[in-house]
Amino acid sequence: MRKLLAIFLIALSVMFFAAIKNPDTIVEATIGEPRTLDPHDAYDTASGEVIYNVYENLIQYKGSSLSEFEPRLATKWEILDGGKTYKFYIRKGVKFHNGDVLTPKDVEYSFERGLILDPADGPMWMLWDALFGVSSLEGFVKEKLGVAWKDLFDANGNVKPKYHDALVKIYTDYIDKAVEVDGDAVVFHLARPFGPFMNILAQSANWAAVLDMKWCISIGCWNGKAEGWWKFHDIKKENSPLYARMNGTGPFKFVSWDRAEQKIILVRNDDYWRTPAKIKKVVIWGVDEWSTRRAMLEKGDADIVVVPTQYLPQVEGMKDVTVIKPLPTLIVASLHFNWTVKSTSKYIGSGKLDGNGIPPNFFSDIHVRRAFICSINYDALINDVLHGLGRRIPTDLPEGLLGFDEELLYDEYAPRFDLDCAAEEFHKAWDGQLWEKGFKLTLLYNLGNDVRRTAAEMLKTYIESLNPKFHINVVGLQWPTYLDATRNGTLPAFIIGWLADYPDPNNFIFTYYDSKGSYGLRQGEDFRKFVSTPRDEFGGKSLDQVIEEAAQETNVEKRKALYEEIQKFAMKYALGAPLYQGMGFHVQRSWVKGWYYNEMRPGADFYTLYKSEK
Repeated sequence: MRKLLAIFLIALSVMFFAAIKNPDTIVEATIGEPRTLDPHDAYDTASGEVIYNVYENLIQYKGSSLSEFEPRLATKWEILDGGKTYKFYIRKGVKFHNGDVLTPKDVEYSFERGLILDPADGPMWMLWDALFGVSSLEGFVKEKLGVAWKDLFDANGNVKPKYHDALVKIYTDYIDKAVEVDGDAVVFHLARPFGPFMNILAQSANWAAVLDMKWCISIGCWNGKAEGWWKFHDIKKENSPLYARMNGTGPFKFVSWDRAEQKIILVRNDDYWRTPAKIKKVVIWGVDEWSTRRAMLEKGDADIVVVPTQYLPQVEGMKDVTVIKPLPTLIVASLHFNWTVKSTSKYIGSGKLDGNGIPPNFFSDIHVRRAFICSINYDALINDVLHGLGRRIPTDLPEGLLGFDEELLYDEYAPRFDLDCAAEEFHKAWDGQLWEKGFKLTLLYNLGNDVRRTAAEMLKTYIESLNPKFHINVVGLQWPTYLDATRNGTLPAFIIGWLADYPDPNNFIFTYYDSKGSYGLRQGEDFRKFVSTPRDEFGGKSLDQVIEEAAQETNVEKRKALYEEIQKFAMKYALGAPLYQGMGFHVQRSWVKGWYYNEMRPGADFYTLYKSEK
């Protein structure tokens, strides 16, 4: 009888586990793939999700909180000198995935290597801002030496002898002193008190991930020395030794990145300093076609699936699938313009205002920008495409942050759908020549993001309806290719989102509207000149200067007023079209347990997940 009971229990167990596909594996079907696995270059959520689960930071957010922090690789910390000095005590006994033991020196090296790499349009501006009060290494060098970065080197890329010693001192006298080892602790010296400093260090901020110094040097990263450090600055992403290699301390180890299949494979770190994860394997799979992802979800071949908002009704009510909504976000999606497209771009046709293309500075004309902004049906996009999971915002500043004011939607220059306005502005553009000659350009989106595709197609439809001489070609690109195209200045306009790096208005205002911001840099030389030129509206200050003033202002009401001025200026001069602030949702098989939400996290925290029918 006992034997029969045992057989029955075994059979029941097999039936139970058969119901859950791959019980020790989590498969996430997402869109696209990482741009890079280098923590100091990655600045997109696809890359960030992988880094989040392999590397670790000094601290982490407490659950879903955006203002409370818990220890991670640091066991405790002290904030000293009125907020200008932060001291973190480093956890002992932690091992990297290759077996090397974590030391405070690894932490110091990690931050200094990031400050030195500082890729153009990358994430390291936040640490340069916090530690030195500037937005880039090159800007800091110019400030100290009075010479532009490019002028420090000869035609072969070698440093000119007269600048050699001065460059060495940039490291020894500044970078090395900003982050220092003090016994079992690491000390950061800030240029000024910086409120969001803890946020830009917390887990989810991949730029603050801790690397293995010995391993990094062995594979060709910066060697940790003052001599020649400049050779490791702003290298091409594919040339980084960390582009497709990882060695962290986190709960999962990196196994492979199949570029052809857009597939990342991670396995459990059984030697993890915390309790090892419940699941053994993670597959992050870029499946750009929605119908394929939907089938994977329905069959149980995928446990977590990225669902474009317009397809949400297809999964709501699906058997054994859980939809968690709505989820508040600090994410905005916008259309922005490149005021100076590279003349070699294949997306501007003839490169002339002749009906067969556009000139590189097409969007430097305010009337063109206003016409495009008036041709976006914001309400239809939110109600019909996003199924109401979005809200109108007047600028690129989301609700929930200081300075957001819904009343700005009623400003005379606020973005609105008005085809009469669009036609009027197109008639004025380029001294009336645009309406007579017409134009042709290519508007791109990243493949798999059907919301952006739909937004681009709506814009095409409305603008082409105004004049038969207007032509917009909508084309999709793979995510890394699309992202690189926005960075290299070949796109005439681009639809892109921004997830907060830290919950502060400066992270959005600086990013979009400052000449040195991540998206400001992508909007062309004419844009950067415009926002850095003194303006009468600001009493002789430039927009850049007012943005910096707002970032440093400690009086809440004064700071709020400055952000209102900035937003009114952005609307008046049509600096971009905020499409919506998204409301989030999460879709998973019901057997997935342990998922929790944090607005700052770039993807899933696989460490907390497991599978169970209960």
